[in-house]
Amino acid sequence: MSDLYIGLMSGTSLDGIDAALADFSSGKCKVLGFHYIPFSEQLKQQLYQLSQPDHPIYLHDYGRLDHMLGHLFAKASQQLLDKAQIKPEKITAIGCHGLTTHHAPTSDHPFSLQIGDPNVIAEKTGITTISDLRRRDMAVGGQGAPLVPAFHRYFFARHLPVCVVNIGGISNISILKKSEEVLGFDTGPGNTLMDYWINKIQHQPYDKNGAWAASGHVCKVLLSHLKKDTYFQHPPPKSTGKEYFSARWLKQKISRFNDLQAADIQATLCQLTADSISDAIEEYGSECQKIILCGGGSHNHHLKKLLRQNLNRSVETSDAYGIDPDQVEAIAFAWLARQTIHRLPGNLCSATGAKNPVVLGGIYPGKSMCLGGK
Repeated sequence: MSDLYIGLMSGTSLDGIDAALADFSSGKCKVLGFHYIPFSEQLKQQLYQLSQPDHPIYLHDYGRLDHMLGHLFAKASQQLLDKAQIKPEKITAIGCHGLTTHHAPTSDHPFSLQIGDPNVIAEKTGITTISDLRRRDMAVGGQGAPLVPAFHRYFFARHLPVCVVNIGGISNISILKKSEEVLGFDTGPGNTLMDYWINKIQHQPYDKNGAWAASGHVCKVLLSHLKKDTYFQHPPPKSTGKEYFSARWLKQKISRFNDLQAADIQATLCQLTADSISDAIEEYGSECQKIILCGGGSHNHHLKKLLRQNLNRSVETSDAYGIDPDQVEAIAFAWLARQTIHRLPGNLCSATGAKNPVVLGGIYPGKSMCLGGK
């Protein structure tokens, strides 16, 4: 029986869609292909507006973008299979994270919303699609995030103890010890604040290699002010998003620092990301002497330098462990789809705070799936 799965991921950076093809037939994860579709500038702007906290949203716009992304996710899957020269009927399922428009795990009525219509994906590809992977965890008291620590435990089990750091728009860590329990949580901003600031000042999508941050000087007073935010004081389990660490959050925090140079603010934001990650590792994962970086932020040379200075231990990208840092999250959602197909839990209670493990997501049958079973 085929044990091939596709994972689809679009993160809080709103840059595009990652599609990964993974083979689990050997009991291990072998990556057979990867494909990336960038979003157009127009779509980026529409998605940015949709995900702004307290921004009025028309249901017509929400539904239109949900449908549009469904088609783009399907296109990414089809192009991935074309590159790998594998027929759709060979794929057991697609795991689609979707694109998060709002994540509110601590509100009076907790919820997490992702768009990218799985009905469209299943119909266009003919492949069974697993989506809406966060809300079942929330139904049993969890935060619906982070979900990747379970995959990190599966993939990096031979290297314990180790800490895996995923730096996307938001940063999250998985502390993998030799004991069974895994601790995973969002540490705070990853690239999101730095991306916003360089886009506002220099009209660039991101700070390549952290060069602009490296050109500035960290303002210790501002850094201390930022680090006093209550999110950093909360113990795990905890998760967050761009709804919290938003443009509005940053504007409020820097409002009394008008005399600072723009590059110094960027340098301070980069230091904030490094410090919030490092502080979390020192407090909860001090026994981990190996730090594995993945996600877009793993390419930020200046950020990596700061992490090495803070932690004084081995800090390497996941390349050194046999998996491309840009592919880890997409592969994780392929693995989560496999868990769902096999009726196995995908959440870790120690990471999300759920009362009990649950099978995640909704199943949207493809052409080869009988409605009565697998």
